[in-house]
Amino acid sequence: MPTQQQLNTMLSLQSAMNRKVDPDWIAAAYPYLRAVVVEAAEAIEHHGWKWWKKQELDLAQLQMEVIDIWHFILSEVLLRQKGDETAACVKLLADCGDISGGAIDFDNRPYSMAAMTLLDKLELLTALAAARRIEISVFASIMKDCDMSWDELFAQYVSKNVLNFFRQDHGYKDGSYQKVWHGKEDNEHLVEVMATLSATSETYPTELYQALKQRYPA
Repeated sequence: MPTQQQLNTMLSLQSAMNRKVDPDWIAAAYPYLRAVVVEAAEAIEHHGWKWWKKQELDLAQLQMEVIDIWHFILSEVLLRQKGDETAACVKLLADCGDISGGAIDFDNRPYSMAAMTLLDKLELLTALAAARRIEISVFASIMKDCDMSWDELFAQYVSKNVLNFFRQDHGYKDGSYQKVWHGKEDNEHLVEVMATLSATSETYPTELYQALKQRYPA
């Protein structure tokens, strides 16, 4: 499970990003779980589900969708706690510590994570989000199937959050942001920069942001 420090860091970053997008984001009460529905559906596409044609699972893209889903889960948890990061951390720590059973009830049916495929779990996550339910046990099981530990989730989450901040600071909202630099998308630059830094450093977010800034066209 994630550490308290990791959760505190992620909740702080997510709260800051939500304020960046809309200073009144708590009053606005955006439907963050609707975004989870859409991201989970995109994850299903990257997994491949069409039985009438050959498809291959794209693990890298799946992991990216898992990170995006986590952004919106954090936002929903924060929203339900009225933006109180400490209360949100307590709630998540409790939920993450209560996933050993690996089974939930939904729509009057029991679901055992051990008996489900990754595709089934993504479908269940979609249904739960549409029903406005957060089930960390389902999310954690999806993470595991995507070969992600909580440490890896933390590193990738922080990195994507920093990129989101970078985008907002450089015109993402008004359309002036350049997503492709020197022939590569910003996500590719992000991966390259991540490989040169330590995600355990206390200054990792700042170092990552500055490295992206150095690469971005003036």
